[in-house]
Amino acid sequence: MMKNMALSDLLQRLALPAIAVVALSIPGAFAQEQPSPRGEMTSQEEIKQFCTNIADPARDQRYLLQKQELEKLRADVDSRIAEMSKRKEEYQDWLKRRDDFLKQAEAGLTDIYKKMKPDAAASQLQEVKIEVAAAVIMRLNATQSSLILNEMDPQKAAVIANIIASASDPNTSKDPS
Repeated sequence: MMKNMALSDLLQRLALPAIAVVALSIPGAFAQEQPSPRGEMTSQEEIKQFCTNIADPARDQRYLLQKQELEKLRADVDSRIAEMSKRKEEYQDWLKRRDDFLKQAEAGLTDIYKKMKPDAAASQLQEVKIEVAAAVIMRLNATQSSLILNEMDPQKAAVIANIIASASDPNTSKDPS
């Protein structure tokens, strides 16, 4: 947009000097105008005719510049729409992965860990896949989850906590760990 403004500004700035050059190149341009006995045009009439002659090409150039600007804007809008479509697909993929992740904790697995003592559950959950452990802990109530995480190795507990936090964050990358 700045480039187009500069170009139109440039055209406006060059128009006046161009007219002045034409006016100065006409012999007697600053002489007193007198009706020409042979029917020749006066300098004022020549300037008027010059301006009239360049009005259509200038208008055409302005329209061309506006058309180019609109095409650039359209391309920008199209690229943004493509980016939004890509983001939508990523979000749908994330949602599907999250649902799959939560389903891993179903089928009674959560109920088994609900009934276990926190230290026994912690030692067993440290040995299963980290995603499964995170899914189970996420499905338990907050009290049970905190007791189990408290009994776990601090590094594994931190990884599980990060996975659980990522599961609720829509800006999460595709890597759950």
